[in-house]
Amino acid sequence: MTFSRADFPFDAVGFDLDGTLLDTFRDLGAAVNHALALGGFDPVPVDSSKDLIGGGAKIMLARAVERQGGLPEDEFRALYKAMLGYYADNNAVHTTPYPHARDVVGELTARGIRLAVVTNKFEGFARSILTRLDFLAPFETVIGGDSLGKGSDGRYLAKPGPEPVIEAQRRCGGGRFAFVGDSTYDVKAARGAEVPVIAAGYGYCDKPPHELGADSVIDSLGGLISALETL
Repeated sequence: MTFSRADFPFDAVGFDLDGTLLDTFRDLGAAVNHALALGGFDPVPVDSSKDLIGGGAKIMLARAVERQGGLPEDEFRALYKAMLGYYADNNAVHTTPYPHARDVVGELTARGIRLAVVTNKFEGFARSILTRLDFLAPFETVIGGDSLGKGSDGRYLAKPGPEPVIEAQRRCGGGRFAFVGDSTYDVKAARGAEVPVIAAGYGYCDKPPHELGADSVIDSLGGLISALETL
């Protein structure tokens, strides 16, 4: 896997984290079930957490709770806080990079391509997991769901809004930028930022991969560089 930096069509590449760079669903599922147990709810199958990932931990827990009847807001906030506390201590127990992730990231950085992580995880969690996996160093910046603060509506400036992708492009020098993600959140954010987007078809896609509306779909990270070259 080699290419000329001069011939490569992008100066920087941004990556979603869960379901794109890292296979995280087991640890996320354990955190959801920890909170559900505290709230007196039945656990959800850990595999089903793949269907809940996308909008961040809060939405993930809310969907699981709503499926079992819901909770008043104050009680939900307490469960959410408990989930975050558990996940802070147990976020890299089973989480691993996807096949080819380290090789592809290493190849891109070796060729001078600047890299970013753009996730709806809180930035602290993202940095903690990447550090524990010894996978933080290649990335120029990590932008989490809380990194850019809140907008006028009181909500975090996170995907599917374009702001995190725009900021990642800026932090990577403002050059030609492409984004890689596995959900409608990622595709909408990239479209709003007016940058090309590749769908990680192996991830936790909330639609069939070819229906996400991306410019290209890859079945593994091993196909990323060739997909980028053909955009």
